[in-house]
Amino acid sequence: MADPSSYRPKPGQIPDSPGVYRFRDEHRRVIYVGKAKSLRQRLANYFQDLAGLHPRTRTMVTTAASVEWTVVSTEVEALQLEYSWIKEYDPRFNVKYRDDKSYPYLAVTMNEEFPRVQVMRGHKKKGVRYFGPYAHAWAIRDTVDLLLRVFPVRTCSAGVFKNASRTGRPCLLGYIGKCSAPCVGRISPDDHWELADEFCDFMTGRTGTYLRRLEKQMTEAAEEMEYERAARLRDDIGALKKAMEKNAVVLADATDADLIAVAEDELEAAVQIFHVRGGRVRGQRGWVTDKVEEITTGALVEHALQQLYGEETGDAVPKEVLVPALPDPLEPVQEWLTARRGSNVSLRIPQRGDKRALMETVERNAQQSLVLHKTKRASDLTTRSRALEEIAEALDLDSAPLRIECYDISHLQGDDVVASMVVFEDGLARKSEYRRFEIKGRVGDTQVWHGEGQDDVRSMHEVISRRFRRYLADKERTGEWVDGNPDNPGTSENPGTSENPGTSENPGATADAPIASSLTEDDGRPKRFAYPPQLVVVDGGQPQVAAAKRALDELGIDDIAVCGLAKRLEEVWLPGDDDPVVLPRTSEGLYLLQRVRDEAHRFAITYQRTKRAKRFRAGPLDDVPGLGDARKQALVKHFGSMKRLRSATIDQICEVPGIGRKTAETILAAFASAAPPAPAVNTATGEIMDEEESGTTSDSPGEPVAAGAPEDRRGQET
Repeated sequence: MADPSSYRPKPGQIPDSPGVYRFRDEHRRVIYVGKAKSLRQRLANYFQDLAGLHPRTRTMVTTAASVEWTVVSTEVEALQLEYSWIKEYDPRFNVKYRDDKSYPYLAVTMNEEFPRVQVMRGHKKKGVRYFGPYAHAWAIRDTVDLLLRVFPVRTCSAGVFKNASRTGRPCLLGYIGKCSAPCVGRISPDDHWELADEFCDFMTGRTGTYLRRLEKQMTEAAEEMEYERAARLRDDIGALKKAMEKNAVVLADATDADLIAVAEDELEAAVQIFHVRGGRVRGQRGWVTDKVEEITTGALVEHALQQLYGEETGDAVPKEVLVPALPDPLEPVQEWLTARRGSNVSLRIPQRGDKRALMETVERNAQQSLVLHKTKRASDLTTRSRALEEIAEALDLDSAPLRIECYDISHLQGDDVVASMVVFEDGLARKSEYRRFEIKGRVGDTQVWHGEGQDDVRSMHEVISRRFRRYLADKERTGEWVDGNPDNPGTSENPGTSENPGTSENPGATADAPIASSLTEDDGRPKRFAYPPQLVVVDGGQPQVAAAKRALDELGIDDIAVCGLAKRLEEVWLPGDDDPVVLPRTSEGLYLLQRVRDEAHRFAITYQRTKRAKRFRAGPLDDVPGLGDARKQALVKHFGSMKRLRSATIDQICEVPGIGRKTAETILAAFASAAPPAPAVNTATGEIMDEEESGTTSDSPGEPVAAGAPEDRRGQET
C-alpha cells in the first residue's frame, strides 16, 4: 500500500486549467483516468486526509504510485481525451459498462459495389449502415424476410455471390423473387445500390411516403386492369405493414430519441437504453458496472453517453437524448454530442406525457436487469472466492492467487510447435492479455535444441524463460530491478521476439518487435508482460513443472508459485514433490484449475491449427523474395488460376501491374524448382479434378490439396 503523500505533486506544479489526469500503479499501469475543469482543485481532493476519502477513492490513491496530467483548452476536449484514454488503458478503477450480451445489428454494406443485408456483431465498420441493436438475431431475420419481398437486396456471402457469377445461375432467393440477382446481371450496380438505399430509408422510419407511393401504384394498376401487378403491390404493402407492426408506436410525434435509465445501489449500477426511431422502439440494450469509484447518477449517465456515442457520428446520434439525471456540467457533454451528430442534440430529463411514461418503462427494465445481474453475480462471486481460497490452501500460498497464468504446448507430431499463455484474474478470463509463442528452440541468443520433435519439457522451459525475461527487462527499464543477474535479462534475448502482444481471440501474426516499440515510458496499457502473476500453472505433470521452476530459478525469480495439472488423473504437481496434491473431485479450486488448463489448451490448439493450415496452403509463390500478398493476388487474378500462371511466359507475367522482368524470372524459377502439385480429388465422385475446377483460382495462390489431407493426423495433435 502506497502513501499518497509520497507522490503528491509540489504546490504550484498543478495548473489551474482544464485537463485530464492519470493515476499509475507501481508497475506503471494506468489504474484511473479522470477529467477536471480545474486540475489543481480536482487533484487536491485526492491528497487530503485518507480518513475523509470515500473507501473506493481511498483504495485507488493507496494503490497508485504516481499521477500525471495533460492540459487541454476546453472541457469538451477533456471529455474527448478522457474517453480515448479509458478505452486505450482500460483502467481498473474507472466505471466500465459491460454488455450483458453481444447485441446483433441489421447491417447494410453500402461500401460495396453490390450492398448486402446481413446480421453483424462487434465493432462497427466504416461505410456500413447499422440498424438496431436487436435483442435477438432471429428478430432481424424475420424482419429482413418480410422486407426482401419489397426490397430484394442481396443477402448472400461473397463466396456464394462469386460462385453464382461464375456459373451464371442465381441462388434460390433469386428464383423466388427475394433477391434481384445482381450476381447474374438482372439488375445494374446503380439500380441495386438505389434499392439498398430505399431499404435503409424504410428502416430509418421513413415509411409513410413509401407506403403511400405503393398504394397509389396499386390503384393505378387496378384501374388499368393490370390485376396481377396490383395483387403483387397489395402483397408488398401487407408485408411492409406486418414488418412495421413488429415495433409498436410508443411516441406519437414520430420522434427519434434514445432513452437512458439507471438503476443503482451502493456497489453496482445497471443501465438500459431504448432506441426509438420514427416513434417506434427499434432496439434495446443494457449494461452493468461495478461502482469502483465514488460517483453520482449524473456521472454514470455521462459515462454511458461516452460509451454509447464515442464511436458514432451523424444520424447514429439522435436529435434527442432523454436521461434520468443530467451530467454536471451539462454544456461540455451537450457540445460533444452536437459535434458527433453535426447538428443540435437535446439532452434533457422528460417531465410529463408519453416520453415520461416510456422513461418509466425503461427504468423498470433497468431495475430488473440489476436484480437479475446481482442474483447471478452473488453465486459467481461466492464460487470464485471459494475456488481461489481452496487453491491457496492446497498449494500453501500466502494469499489467494488473484492473477493466474497458464501455459500449454501444442504440436502435430513434432511439427509447428507453439505455446499459449492465458490469464485469469479474480477467477475470470482476461482475454486481452493472452499471448502465444512460436517455439524457437533457444534461450536468449543460445540455440539449445533444434525446436522440432515432441519435447514438451524443453518447450515449456523456453516459454517460461522468454515470458519472464520480458518481465525482468521491463523492471530493469523502469528502474525497479536492481538485484543484478548474470544472465542480463532483456539483453541476451530480444524481448519482443515471437511473443505476440495481440488481444482477445485474434492476436494477429507473430512478429519480431524490439522492446522500445511496444514498451515505452509513457505506455500504461495492460497488454504487456510487466504484470507478474501470483501463480503459474503448466499443462502437464512433474517434468513440465520442474522445467518451469528451473526457468524461474535461472532468472532469479522466487516469489511466483508454480504448479502443474496432469490430464490423466487431474493431479496437481508441485516443484520438488514426489507425490501430487489430490484435490477432491467436487472442489471448486480443482474446477477453476481445470477451466484455466482447458482454456490454455484450446488457445494453443487454435494457434497450432492456424499455422498448420498456413503451411498446407503454401505454394511456390511464397518462396519468391519480395512478393507480397497484394502482388500474389494480382498475379492469380490476372491469369485466373495457378495452372495458367505456371504455363505463362516472362513477357506475359510482366503485363501484371507491379511485376518487373527480374521478378517474373524469379517466379518462373520458383515454379520450375517446385514439386508438381498434388491432384485434387472430388470426394463425392472420386474423380481427379482439373486445377481450375478444384477451386485454386483467384482467392488462393497456393497449391490444391487432396481433400482430407490436412486433417488426416488431427487425432495426434497435442
